[in-house]
This record gives sequence, structure tokens and C-alpha cells, in this order.
Amino acid sequence: MTNLPPPGDHPPSSTTDTQADPAVTPTNPAGDAITDPTGSADPVIDTTNDRLDDGINRCPKCGSTDIQLRASAGMLVCLFCRHQWAEARLDETIENGDLTTLTGTTIGSGAADIDASVDVLTTMKCAGCGAEVVVNTAENMSARCHWCRHVLTVNEQIPNGAVPDAVLPFKITHEDAVSRIEKFAGKRRLFADRAFVSEFTPQNIVGVYMPYMVVDSNASADIAGQGEIQTRKYTRGSGDDEETVYDADRYDVRRHVDFTVDDLTVESSAERANFDSSANTNNIINTILPFDTENAVKWNASYLTGYTSEKRDQDVAHLVPVVEDQLLSIARSQVESSVKQYDRGVRWEREHLDVHGTRWLSMYLPVWLYSYYHESGGKGMVHYIAVNGRTGEVMGSVPVSHKRLLAAAVSVGGVIDAGVIALMVATS
Repeated sequence: MTNLPPPGDHPPSSTTDTQADPAVTPTNPAGDAITDPTGSADPVIDTTNDRLDDGINRCPKCGSTDIQLRASAGMLVCLFCRHQWAEARLDETIENGDLTTLTGTTIGSGAADIDASVDVLTTMKCAGCGAEVVVNTAENMSARCHWCRHVLTVNEQIPNGAVPDAVLPFKITHEDAVSRIEKFAGKRRLFADRAFVSEFTPQNIVGVYMPYMVVDSNASADIAGQGEIQTRKYTRGSGDDEETVYDADRYDVRRHVDFTVDDLTVESSAERANFDSSANTNNIINTILPFDTENAVKWNASYLTGYTSEKRDQDVAHLVPVVEDQLLSIARSQVESSVKQYDRGVRWEREHLDVHGTRWLSMYLPVWLYSYYHESGGKGMVHYIAVNGRTGEVMGSVPVSHKRLLAAAVSVGGVIDAGVIALMVATS
């Protein structure tokens, strides 16, 4: 009996035995879907924190400027009177609207294109005594006035990528992060390199604010290909020549999907996005996603006190291809439920993405990092263990002792080849 084509899909002129499908490279002709945001026509959301215009973040209770983040509470705390408070959530201070009506390209003022001519050295005038204080935004976002001891913070959104639209404060404390990393490494202790075990000092982990673009999108996609439904399964030949043969009906499959994406998170540091797997394992940063970006607050440099940070060095135009690729992946996942009847699978051959609108915001997201340099066979590798500073999710890489791994396999009477060892090392 011949299967009828599912609604909306079309069978070819003949039914064929299933053979290996030829390789097909999907195409994406939507390269111009998102306009370059450097043009003056693109609307900009003003995300500046007006309360901090003078560069001094004062305690609202006593006026002190000695302020830092209390991670356990997710609040800023005055080190003089112990008063605690938080900046307003960014979501509550900007108009989000219905994403299905999002058109064009909208950017936050902290996500504007980086001006290469802007120096990392920023001179700030102290509102307390009038002295001029220099802040190196490549290393710090605050400095103490050498005359009156006011703490000056870089809160103005200077066009060098140092000041984002929002910051998501640390919630996981240093002690908690140390405990989680110790537990992670402890589970891998048996096969870990002995030098790593003896030198492992998780107390040296550092808190880092990593730069990301958080993107909302309104998009639609058309994808087409061929799906197959099995009609018969049988064998040919006998003995060593026996083979299993599948007969299938093949259909032309087309799908259209309209969808919105809220808070798609994309790395805006070129070094982190284009990692060198032969020299380090910093790609593990992506494995501790997602972050609860909806709880990000308006920028205040005091959230960075006691932590380090990296600056954004990628503009919106640089990240458009990355976002489009992820949107296409989302579109494919959206249509999966509609093609389950193709028990032999669907091979998507043509893809077209239309991005109707996007909104880009620059954010600092919190990560605890432990790094270890390991050298083997004259080749060095930096291994990282990372902890999501909000959820506590842990992932990392631990250098493996090949001798201990092989000895364990032999001791249980197993035979393990070099390829399996390499796989176990890579996934450790």
C-alpha cells in the first residue's frame, strides 16, 4: 500500500529504494536581513543611568561612595553605613513591547558601534573636590580620588565598548563557586594528571564579567527539503554478503514558520567567540548558559568592584551572521514536531530567513573562572573550569593522565584503542 503524502507535502513522480543521500549544503540568502546599525535611521534606546551622571555613585542613605556588590543578596552595599539597594531592572525602564511588532534594527546606547579613536584612559573630574582622576577602562571601571577619597566610577557610556547597557550581578558567592569547582574536579580526580591534582587551588578562581549582546528578534523562515517514509524492510543475499534494504516513499517537504526570540545571548568578545581549541578550552563558557538576563539591572560600575571584566570588541554588524545562524537553528527546531511522520528523516536542502526586526542590548554577565596551564609532550594547553555566576552551573576541562586511563582499562580486562582514549580525554 502506498502512503498518502502528509498535508502540504508533495510526492515525487516515482518511488525509489533508499540510498545514501548526497551531501547538500544549506544556503541562507538572508545576509541583508538586518540593517547595519551604524546608520542614523536606526532608533537608539537611551539606557544611561541618569542618577550617576557626575561619575560618583553615592549611598542613598549616607552619601558615602565606598560601595560594592554583596553577591549573596545581589545588592549594592555601602561599606560605611551597611545600607543595601539595587539599581532598577533594565526591563522595567525601557519599552519592550510586543516582539511580533518589532521591525528594523533598534540598539541600546551601550551597544552602539565602538569608536576606535576613543582611548581607554578616561579622565574624570571629581565632583567632591574638583581634582581630575584618570581611569584605565581596560583594567578598571572605578578609581579613588587621591585628594578627597571619593570613589569615582565610569558610568557614562563612552564609545569604547567598556560600558554596556546593563549588568547582571553575581549571585553565586566566591565560597560557593570554590565548593562547586572542587566537587567538579573531584569527580575527575581518578584519571586527572597528577600535576593538576597536586597543584589544584580552586581558591584562586576569579570573578569575571563577560561581554554579551542580548538580542530580541521577530523573524520568519522558509525551509524545504526531502522527507522519507519507510514502506518496506528486507534483506538480500546471505552470510557475509547479506545486506538490509529499505524501501521508502520520498516527499518534497516545505515548511514556513513565524517566530520571535526573546533574549538570545551572543558573545561580543572576538577572542571568546573564536576560540583556539588547540591552545585553550575557553569554549566551555558557552556550556554554562543560560543566564537569567531578564534580571539585569541598569549599568552601575560599582557592581564590578572586586571583580574583573572584559570589554566588548564586536559591533552589531559583526554579530549579525552569528545571530542569523542561531535563528535558522531555532526555525528548524520549531518545525520538528510537524515532520515526525517521516520515520526515515527529513533532509533540509534550502533555507531562507527573513529578519523583520531586532533589538540589541549590551550586557555584562557574571562568570567564575579557574584556569590551569598544562604542558604535555612539549605542547601547552590552558584548561578552564567555569561557574555560572547566577545559576551555579559548572563545566570545565581537566587534563587527563593517559597512563592512568589506559591502566584502568587494562585492569578491568578491557581493550581500549587510541581513538576511544582521545574521546574520553576530550569529554573529561
